[in-house]
Amino acid sequence: MERAPAGLKGRSFLSLLDFTPLELRRLLNLSARLKARRRAGGAGGLLAGKNILLLFEKTSSRTRCSFELGAAEEGARVTYVGPGTSQFGKKESLEDSARLFGRFYDAIGFRGFGNHETVRDLARFSGLPVWNGLTDDDHPTQVLADLLTIEEHARKPLAETKIVFCGDTRNNMAYAWIYGCARMGMRFVAYGPRELAPDPAVLARAEAAAPGAKLSFSDDPACLEGADVIYTDIWASMGEEDRVAERVKLLAPFKVTEESLARTGNPDVLFMHCLPAFHDFETGFAAEWRARGLDIREVEDSVFRGPRSVVFDEAENRLHTIKAVMVATLAERADSVFSEHSG
Repeated sequence: MERAPAGLKGRSFLSLLDFTPLELRRLLNLSARLKARRRAGGAGGLLAGKNILLLFEKTSSRTRCSFELGAAEEGARVTYVGPGTSQFGKKESLEDSARLFGRFYDAIGFRGFGNHETVRDLARFSGLPVWNGLTDDDHPTQVLADLLTIEEHARKPLAETKIVFCGDTRNNMAYAWIYGCARMGMRFVAYGPRELAPDPAVLARAEAAAPGAKLSFSDDPACLEGADVIYTDIWASMGEEDRVAERVKLLAPFKVTEESLARTGNPDVLFMHCLPAFHDFETGFAAEWRARGLDIREVEDSVFRGPRSVVFDEAENRLHTIKAVMVATLAERADSVFSEHSG
């Protein structure tokens, strides 16, 4: 009989490092159950009567849709405040805004610029559970979905899985993976240029929270050998469009190709990507740079669309894992409802 994670109600979801392996395991189990229930046409309602604020400083597709749809399917009301549509951080301080939000809402989903202290302060001053939909330092909801996806496809336990993150390994996705792998006992290899190696402080934080964590950096393609997952992210992240040429020159040797997959020696290797991805020239941005003589694609189209790619399974799992986080930290009746539907 699967129940919603015990002891998570009222807690924020800011980083995977804030949770024990058992708590993350329970969240993954809850995600799988919610996914199965949805596919079977089961009823929602676990968040009935709750009011949720989505405070997004950055635009979004998967994160926003997952929060909005997941909340709606469980009966919650959602207010979306997008980029440039409030006084948050402009004419009103974070503290003042957070204290106001705490009077109106039951929880906050945040996605924005700034470091990890922003979401911690938002939770502290609002007194509400805050869910981190992305900051400059972390992206825990994405990695939770990625972990569920790996479990659905891989042929070994998470603790025996090797992840190689290719490209810019000094960004929020790489850091979120470092934290996730440290907590779940997975082997993580950051594979990229030394100029973009992970911040030593991030590695130290992960290793302090999870002594014995299997984390390393390499700029040698030999590190791909034995990988179970090849992961990458776009080279031109939000706010870095003016550095495209510089970044492409630096990151081109770490592009994910058919050869990259072959070098793993693993016929079951998975290709994963948090999306959006530049894998062809069908976007205006990629086409524009191609016309200027620059291929900005971080992954070959044949890999992105190939049989080892599970990128759209990941994207779908954003809905189920974000819904699980909301239910586990906010629902009043989660245990009893899952007992009723455990059959």
